Amino acid sequence: MSMLVCSMFRTTITLPEELAVILLREARRRDSSVSAIVRDAVGSFLGLDDTKPRQLPFAALGRSGQRHTARDAEKILAKEWDRAGRR
Repeated sequence: MSMLVCSMFRTTITLPEELAVILLREARRRDSSVSAIVRDAVGSFLGLDDTKPRQLPFAALGRSGQRHTARDAEKILAKEWDRAGRR
């Protein structure tokens, strides 16, 4: 997997010893860094694969039962925001 990365975010993770040993072994086997292995694993887990388009995790989470929700989204939001402002 090759991802274009503009900047990096540094973080610390805690792994069980057994998993850490496996991760180190895999990094050596691939002649790679632990960071690169973790980046690839996280990217794969999140569906960030360059070979196929990324799916939106929130798409079709809720169904309104209406056919034109997307078309009327601005009107619906304005009405809801107006209603929320009166609370």
